[in-house]
Amino acid sequence: MSEAESAQAAGGTLEERLLAGLDEEQREVATTLHGPVCVLAGAGTGKTRAITHRIAYGVHSGVYSPQRLLAVTFTARAAAEMRSRLRDLGVGGAGPHVPRRGPAAAAVLLAAGRGGSLPSLLEHKAQAIAEGARRLRLTVDRAAIRDLASEIEWAKVSMLTPSTYLEGAAGRGEPGGLQPATVARLFEAYEDVKVDRNLIDFEDVLLITVGILQEDPKVAATVREQYRHFVVDEYQDVSPLQQRLLELWLGGREELCVVGDASQTIYSFTGATSTHLLEFGKRHPQAAMIRLVRDYRSTPQVVRLANDLLAARRPAGPAADARWAKPLNLIAQRPSGPEPEFAECADDEAEASAVARRIAALVEAGTEPKDIAVLFRTNGQSEAFEQALAAAGIGYQLRGGERFFNRREVRDGLLQLRGAARAQADDGVPVAQRVRDVLSSLGYSEQAPTGGGATRERWESLAALVALADELSAARGEGFGLPEFVAELQERATAQHAPAVQGVTLASLHAAKGLEWDAVFLVGLSEGLVPISFADTPVTVDEERRLLYVGITRAREFLHLSWSLSRTPGGRAHRRPSRFLDGLRPAGSTSSHAERSPRKRRELKGPTTCRVCGTILSTGAERKVGRCSECPPTYEEATFEALRAWRLEQAREADVPAFVVFTDATLTAIAEAKPSSLNELSQVAGVGRAKLERYGEAVLELIRGA
Repeated sequence: MSEAESAQAAGGTLEERLLAGLDEEQREVATTLHGPVCVLAGAGTGKTRAITHRIAYGVHSGVYSPQRLLAVTFTARAAAEMRSRLRDLGVGGAGPHVPRRGPAAAAVLLAAGRGGSLPSLLEHKAQAIAEGARRLRLTVDRAAIRDLASEIEWAKVSMLTPSTYLEGAAGRGEPGGLQPATVARLFEAYEDVKVDRNLIDFEDVLLITVGILQEDPKVAATVREQYRHFVVDEYQDVSPLQQRLLELWLGGREELCVVGDASQTIYSFTGATSTHLLEFGKRHPQAAMIRLVRDYRSTPQVVRLANDLLAARRPAGPAADARWAKPLNLIAQRPSGPEPEFAECADDEAEASAVARRIAALVEAGTEPKDIAVLFRTNGQSEAFEQALAAAGIGYQLRGGERFFNRREVRDGLLQLRGAARAQADDGVPVAQRVRDVLSSLGYSEQAPTGGGATRERWESLAALVALADELSAARGEGFGLPEFVAELQERATAQHAPAVQGVTLASLHAAKGLEWDAVFLVGLSEGLVPISFADTPVTVDEERRLLYVGITRAREFLHLSWSLSRTPGGRAHRRPSRFLDGLRPAGSTSSHAERSPRKRRELKGPTTCRVCGTILSTGAERKVGRCSECPPTYEEATFEALRAWRLEQAREADVPAFVVFTDATLTAIAEAKPSSLNELSQVAGVGRAKLERYGEAVLELIRGA
């Protein structure tokens, strides 16, 4: 039974029922129907519930016309979830319009009658970038192309062109190992390739829409007439281009509700910025500012750790503090749970094995594998945990791998269910049982197979479809048959809104945004990973802290944080626990000598100054090379170019971005220091023991040759 039907059954008006289940702040969101409204919503505070009830309350009370309301979400999954919730609240059918941000712009174009002349859509940039590089006679590998694709996306959503890229990208390093001037030329060549082939990319859709709305008053009037009310979710992740589009949609009106949390801004590398959220009150002085701080997701123990992590942040200077908002102090609403666990392990293999054993104990105690997640900073960390879970006989799914609806067994299942729906007779068989019967021909059974591998993965995919049938039939009640279930699956396949698979989730911290689990394992929490090694400015370190905050707040009840002292078994313990854990982990959870002494030595020496002009160095990159950015480099050009060419070759062989070998700052420091021995090379900031062992002799030989 839907919530709308429950309201009628319980008596009273539907509007009263919609408000009855909300707390005081959520109710304020739901009843503040006219904008501007800014909802600052902390993790787990029920923001989706608040805004869907706001839409439903506005529609049922006659304030909103559903066809003229645009609710914009960040991901396809979020859009599908919002549509599903609105349908359960009795707001479905023709509206409201709930697209993702990219398709939202295309919808505006089509609605304005301008979509028919659009060129073909380029879904992946790699081929066009490679063609542009060939035209410039540049050699780029797959890893470099990935970096360059991300850089071009960032530039376009930041509203930069090839001619303005150099100025706008100052300080962003060398994407793909290329100097900024070369990136600008490749950016221009990429645009030329698209023009020659009559292609546009996703960013072009937004740019074209902005251009049309700015230049064509008739189209702008048509669009603004179509949409009268706007809701924007995850507003802290809006890019300058998306903000400009939103302003043009509004056309000076203020019927806008935005929802976000600056403490969850973790996509700055894509052009997202929390500035628009933080300055909403300045742009809209009459705005209603509502804070959601009651956390319904996590236990008090998890909430306290999350609050403490943000509270421990210390001001690092005007540049960093301009992007940092005073965090929302969450108030836990759930009963007490276990204290977060902290574990130090000898090496990566030992850490993965320990995590697998702990997961096995949770499963044995009754926690479903699908309610457990292992979260890490980089995708390259997943392999050890995949092996450890497989060895323990625990099923898992790698989030970010093959999409659920692209799996062969899922495609076959949809085909079989579609055929069964067409031939279905009204024989009274429940839809969930009919789904079981159909999928049994593809290998589904009530009991999971005892082994692992492909057979287990196939079963888990089919079991996820069965579980979804159980869930939807219970929620929708009578009238929900196999045709309706197939229609739901087709809608979810279009939106890539996959059901939960019965296996432990392995995912990066970025991929975990918007999700939650009963038990969360945060792994690899050592310096160089969290924060990541190339986060060498206060601004980027702040974002790494927010990323860990997102990881912590994914946990409902059980939270386990771990790190290792060495990469390989038997290796020297040279890693240190993440600085973010200082003051959070209990005494005795780690040995402190490796963590404390280097930092204390630097503190005793005082601030580092430029060796040329004596200015205090403010960034990690400046401290690495020992001089400020205003002073000219002292290396020999031939040496530096030889090092860059060698680094690019190493990156190609390992199929990794160039900065993984050595960052630009470290490469500059090596060229300027000109070390003649491994001991001298080890003194260069950014050359740790692992890189010294792997690259040391080659670097010294190259310097001697240069």
